[in-house]
Amino acid sequence: MRYNQLGRTGLLVSELCLGTMTFGGGEVWSNIGELQQSEADQLVGRALEAGINFIDTADIYSFGQSEVITGAALRNLGVKRTDVVLATKAYGATGPGPNDRGASRGHIMDAVKASLKRLSTDYIDLYQMHGFDSVTPVEETVRALDDLVRQGLVRYVGCSNARAWQVMKAIGIAEKFGWARFESLQAYYTLAGRDLERDIVSMLNDQKVGLLVWSPLAGGMLSGKFGRDQTAPDGVRRASSNFPPINETRAFDCIDAMRPIAAAHGVSVAQVALGWLLHQSHVTSVIVGAKRLEQLDDNIAATTLKLSGTEIETLNAISALPAEYPGWMFEAFVDQQRFPD
Repeated sequence: MRYNQLGRTGLLVSELCLGTMTFGGGEVWSNIGELQQSEADQLVGRALEAGINFIDTADIYSFGQSEVITGAALRNLGVKRTDVVLATKAYGATGPGPNDRGASRGHIMDAVKASLKRLSTDYIDLYQMHGFDSVTPVEETVRALDDLVRQGLVRYVGCSNARAWQVMKAIGIAEKFGWARFESLQAYYTLAGRDLERDIVSMLNDQKVGLLVWSPLAGGMLSGKFGRDQTAPDGVRRASSNFPPINETRAFDCIDAMRPIAAAHGVSVAQVALGWLLHQSHVTSVIVGAKRLEQLDDNIAATTLKLSGTEIETLNAISALPAEYPGWMFEAFVDQQRFPD
């Protein structure tokens, strides 16, 4: 297991992060997972044994139950608090009221206290805004997060599901006033969905913001259980929910290219999908969620997969994004000298 620097900080996080969206269940969340405490304890224990020191949850997962189960698992396993990097998120609706959601100062202050209680911890290592609020000024959000850092309730802050300009604006405001800035972006990124590369990756590299990848298997599409002529298996989330939305033709092209690579290495198709992400220099950590120990073990094994340059090129080519403006215009000028000889 390798460890990467989170953004510009000195905090090191494992290249795989254990996602806990499968903990809890209830109503819409049962389709994702409904693991109870004993099962969650086993998954968390196995992840820690493998060297994963990074765990991600959110206050809306299973209506807060995911945080409760995650905190209890760490207690039940006797995990030293400083040995784990604990991340959670706020923004989504946690109640029926109009102020029980969003990125306002009021909701952030209420949400962090509730998360700390559910997680049974004195501080959160990485506190992330789950989305960008179209109502609240970004200055209000960033200032509130900085106050949490100064109070010691939160150590670092990040964001999720944002446009490049939104992250850049928030960073600019933070740096102008000397406030804590976003050190990470949690975003959807996979061989079957490389849209992030159009603009966001360049911003992340320029600003040294860490990328935390969610749904690396495209909601199970790249798990190896799907194929161009295969019937969707029962019990797989993608079989009943088209989320994240993907171009199935391009996804099946990727799967067709991944199968011989997986066979050559004697690994699963899922490991190839994860391995490709782990070979991307702009990826800090890949979030993996599991319902079973075997599934988690397979994901963890991807950290030892060494793809060749030729294999990476094959996967890059088959999953390449179609050209869009202004990208194709930038490429037209890439070989031109700014200053002539």
